[in-house]
Amino acid sequence: MLRVAAFLFALIPGVATVSAAEAPSSYTHEIEQWRAARVARLTAPDGWLSLIGLEWLHEGANRVGSAADNDIVLKAGPAHLGTVTLAGDGTVRIALARDSGATVDGNAVAEAALVDDMHVAAGAEPTTVRFGNASFYVIDRDSRKALRVKDTDAEARRDFTGIDHFPIDPSWRIEAEWVPFVPAHDLEIGTAIGTIDKVKVPGKAVFHRDGHAYELLPYQEEPGGELFFVLADRTSGNETYGAARFLYAALPVGGLDKPGKLILDFNKAYNPPCAFTPFATCPLAPPENRLDLAVTAGEKKYAGGHH
Repeated sequence: MLRVAAFLFALIPGVATVSAAEAPSSYTHEIEQWRAARVARLTAPDGWLSLIGLEWLHEGANRVGSAADNDIVLKAGPAHLGTVTLAGDGTVRIALARDSGATVDGNAVAEAALVDDMHVAAGAEPTTVRFGNASFYVIDRDSRKALRVKDTDAEARRDFTGIDHFPIDPSWRIEAEWVPFVPAHDLEIGTAIGTIDKVKVPGKAVFHRDGHAYELLPYQEEPGGELFFVLADRTSGNETYGAARFLYAALPVGGLDKPGKLILDFNKAYNPPCAFTPFATCPLAPPENRLDLAVTAGEKKYAGGHH
């Protein structure tokens, strides 16, 4: 009977099954391990749950500290940390108060340049200012600069309630057709802070579910990286986070510039940082990636936090 069921399941179009020797325990174990690693990253001392601020800089001097008389009032740290100066050419420097106890990239200095997350060398990290359990670095979003502030003792991290999921369902591990775009198409993606990101889409993933065809457009966050999908579906705003869920997929066999196959494992669809904190700048699902389909797989809406 089990062999018959496995044979019938393998005949479902668009579904990539695992072998009888593997199913279902090895696949379930794989997804459980993936979920555990996901939670470990999220709850790490410098993970998304540690965010306590997103503070936009104005041009000129910005006095920073936890006291109310600062231009930017932090939720942690010394009363007067120092002054962050944003120059007209977009460069940023910090002059630390003498008794702040802060360091810049681990060094006790009086002042230093702050390199933001969009202008660091490949593989490097933005310049980080640390003070006690807290830290910040500069981010650049559409030529606007802000301090991304983190605290290992953040309330969101302390009070994390765990992530709810749909049941693991191997039928949502789908083999899709890869249709390349030559040249790549342009796609505009809105963000949680009201900006518009323009990305290059190298092709589309076409998959079938319940006798219907669906398409998703990905982009690559870095050259040569995995395909990144920002998507929404009929569960969005109900069982799942309304703005989007994220999904990564390995590059299709044979490369991006020719037709091929790739795996979309919706059991690995997960919530963006904005589902957990108001201090993130997440992309939103573009109209092209809003599926007229209930994707009952992956992470559900987060029950805790600000949502």
